[in-house]
Formats: sequence, C-alpha cells, structure tokens
Amino acid sequence: MDDGKWKGEGNYQASRDYDEGATAHARDKDKVKAEAEAAKKAVDGPEGKDLEAAEKEGMRHAKH
Repeated sequence: MDDGKWKGEGNYQASRDYDEGATAHARDKDKVKAEAEAAKKAVDGPEGKDLEAAEKEGMRHAKH
C-alpha cells in the first residue's frame, strides 16, 4: 500500500491527488468559463501590459 512517501521519482499519492483535482476542476465547465472570462478581462484591462511582460519573461526561460 502506498503510504504517500517519496519513492524513486516522487510522491505517488501527491501525484494522484493532483491529477484527480486537476481533472475535477477541468470538468467544472461553469468554473472554467468564469476563470477564462476573468483572465480575458485581466488581459484586456489595466493589468494587460504587466501580464504580457510576465509572459515574455517566462518565455525567455522556457526550453524550446
């Protein structure tokens, strides 16, 4: 039985918990839609320039 401790590459229980949570979140279409609308407002609003700069900075560090 998995006790949730680190084994080899990582914590199997934490990985399963994350996967289950992410899947449950993605299935909540109303919540996802509301979050997408909030993100669009942020990008189109006063935060937009800061968000774009943060995205560009993140892309500088990304492996291509």
